[in-house]
Amino acid sequence: MNQKQVNYTGPFITMVVLMGLIGFLTVLNQQFQAPLQAAFLNEAGALKNTLTTLLTFTFFLAYLVMGIPSAKMVEKKGYRSTLVAALLILVGGLGVFELSAWQFQSSGSTVMIGESTIPVAYFIFLLGSFIVGTAMTFLQVVVNPYLVACNVKGTSDVQRQSIAGAANSSMTTIAPLFVTYIIFAGADSSSIEIGSVMVPFGVLMAVIAVLAFVLTKIDLPDIQGTTSNKNEVLPGSVWSFSHLALGVVAIFMYVGVEVCVGANINLFAKDLGGTFAENAALMASLYWGGMLVGRLFGSFVSTIPARTQLIFTSVAAGVLVITSMIIQNPWLLVGVGLFHSIMWPAIFSLAVKGLGRYTAKGSGALMLGVFGGAVLPFVQGITADAIGGWDLTWIIVVVGEAYLLYYALVGSKVKKTDNQ
Repeated sequence: MNQKQVNYTGPFITMVVLMGLIGFLTVLNQQFQAPLQAAFLNEAGALKNTLTTLLTFTFFLAYLVMGIPSAKMVEKKGYRSTLVAALLILVGGLGVFELSAWQFQSSGSTVMIGESTIPVAYFIFLLGSFIVGTAMTFLQVVVNPYLVACNVKGTSDVQRQSIAGAANSSMTTIAPLFVTYIIFAGADSSSIEIGSVMVPFGVLMAVIAVLAFVLTKIDLPDIQGTTSNKNEVLPGSVWSFSHLALGVVAIFMYVGVEVCVGANINLFAKDLGGTFAENAALMASLYWGGMLVGRLFGSFVSTIPARTQLIFTSVAAGVLVITSMIIQNPWLLVGVGLFHSIMWPAIFSLAVKGLGRYTAKGSGALMLGVFGGAVLPFVQGITADAIGGWDLTWIIVVVGEAYLLYYALVGSKVKKTDNQ
C-alpha cells in the first residue's frame, strides 16, 4: 500500500489519546511518592527519602531495561500488536498496585533493612511501578515514531508531536488532582489509607482494557519503510547512525534536566527561605504549567525546523538557569518549562531522520535515554547534600542544556541514511 494513499487522521488521533495516557500514568506514579511514604515508610528511619524516590527510579529504570525489547516487538509484531500488549501490561501493573494494597491490609508483613522496618507491600508497589514503566516504554516506542511518520495533510512531524505533547501535558496537570482528590479524597498525609487505590484503579484498569479491545478493531496501518521485514536481517547496527546515537544522549539530557527543574525547584526555593519558601509549591506548579502552554503554542508551529527550535530553546533555557544561579532567584527557573516544552519532539524528529527500516529500532534506542529522568535529579540531590545547598547544583542543568545546543548545531547532522 502506498503511504500517500493512506488517511492517517484516525491513527493520529489515536496516538494523541495514547500520549495523553502516557502523561497521566507517568505523573500518577510520581505523585504516589508522598502517599507511599506516608502509608509504608513511617518506620524507615534514615532511609525514608531514599526509599521514597526509588518509586520514580524504578519507573524510569523500565525505559533502560525494556527499550530494546520493545523495539524488537515492533519489528516482529507490528505497531498495533505492540500497543495492545502495552495496554495489557499496564492493566497488569495497576493490578500489582492493588495487590500491594491488599497485601498490606491483609498481612502487613515486614522486612528489616538495618534499623528500618519496611512492609513487604512496599516492594510489591515498586514492582508495580516497574511494570507500569514497562507499559509506558512499549507505548512510547510506537507512539513517537508513528507521530513523526504518519503524514497528516497540513502538518509537520514536529507539529504532530507538539499536538500530542499538549495532550500529554494536559493529562499531567490532571493526574495530581486525580491522586489527591479522587484516590485519597483530599486526605492529609497522616490519614492516608493505601486501600483507597482499589476502586479508582479498578475503574482505570477496566477503561484501559476496553481501550486495548478497541485498538484491535480500528484501522491502524503500519507505516511503510519504518521497520524491517519480519525475516529481514538488517546489514548494520542502529548505533552506526551517529545522529541517532547522539540523539539518545540528547534524550537522556533533556529528560534529566526537565525532571531536575520540575522535581527540585521547590527544594531550591525552600533552601533559600523567606518568600521563596512560601511559594515553593506554586513554582513547581507553574513550571509544569509552562510546559503545557509551550506545547499548546508549539502545536501551531509547523514552519520552524526542528533544529532551529532546539537551538533557540536550549539557549533560552540555559540563560535562565545561569541567571537564576547568579542572582539566586528560583522564579527564573519557572520560565524554563516554557522552553523545555517543545524539546522532545524536536530531538526525536532529528534523531530518527533518514533511519528508514531502522526507525523502530532507533525509537527503542531513544527510549533508553529516558533513564536520564532518574539519574540527573538523583545526582543533583547527592551534590546538594555534598556541598550543603542547591545553589551550584544547577550547573548540572546548564551542562545538559549545553549538550542539547551541541546536538542541535552539530550532533544531529545526518551523516548516514538507510539506503534501501
